[in-house]
Amino acid sequence: MTKFNFLTRMQAALYMFFLSVMTYAQESNPDLKIDVDVDKGTDTMGGDWMSNPLVWVIGALVLIVIIALLARGGNRK
Repeated sequence: MTKFNFLTRMQAALYMFFLSVMTYAQESNPDLKIDVDVDKGTDTMGGDWMSNPLVWVIGALVLIVIIALLARGGNRK
């Protein structure tokens, strides 16, 4: 078992003190009563185009083709 010197114990105590101060500061926030509107409506791109599964399938296929072309490289003989 190793012996801790005074400086190591003091550093550990300061570290724990600052950790407890930070957690206390996060815990005691006032109620700001912020109203957040998550309904953005439709935009010029047609709304939720990123949630369309077809976009993800086409994106995955393009990524696979790019990786295949890069992996194949210049091995032409």
